[in-house]
Amino acid sequence: MKQESLEEAASRVLYDRTGLKDLFLREFGVFSDPERVKNKFPERTFLESGFSRKSVEWLSQRFVTVGFYALVDFSRVLASKDVYSETCTWKDIDNVGELMMDHNSILDRALITLRHQLNYEPIGLNLLPERFTMPELQKLYETILDKKLDRRNFKRKINTYNIITDTGETKPNCPHKAPFLYQFDIDKYQKALMDGLSGKW
Repeated sequence: MKQESLEEAASRVLYDRTGLKDLFLREFGVFSDPERVKNKFPERTFLESGFSRKSVEWLSQRFVTVGFYALVDFSRVLASKDVYSETCTWKDIDNVGELMMDHNSILDRALITLRHQLNYEPIGLNLLPERFTMPELQKLYETILDKKLDRRNFKRKINTYNIITDTGETKPNCPHKAPFLYQFDIDKYQKALMDGLSGKW
């Protein structure tokens, strides 16, 4: 919508697709190659597939995309199509397949940016239950980074950030030694988002 800021438009689209508001949302890049549409999907490809010339006239236009990524617990979301989509569904990052135009490159940029930003921004508030274990938090980081992290080093580093507190409780219904439950200190978490963190994973 013309009266919206980029951030407002991104939040609206996210809400249309997920039904959730007030999520962690970050801009990660602008994509403006004048030939970004034609290079991947030339007009003749559509014409050969039976589309009329009139229906593909939009391909001759210039497109500029501003990319945002959001962090959301997918178990809370029923992916919903909007007026621009025939379908909307969750995909494993390794099984996305071929996307339109340069959208695979945009997705790759989003993942690279997220991994880089883990070095100075906390994550987890929108991705974990209110109370969680240290292994659950570590698994979240490992999933995003796509690598294993040393358990002791991870715990030591997270504790230095001072953004989580020990609830003094343990996870119920565990067959072996129950792990301790933690929760985020919201004020300190928000401050860390503003001030940043330090050190690489």
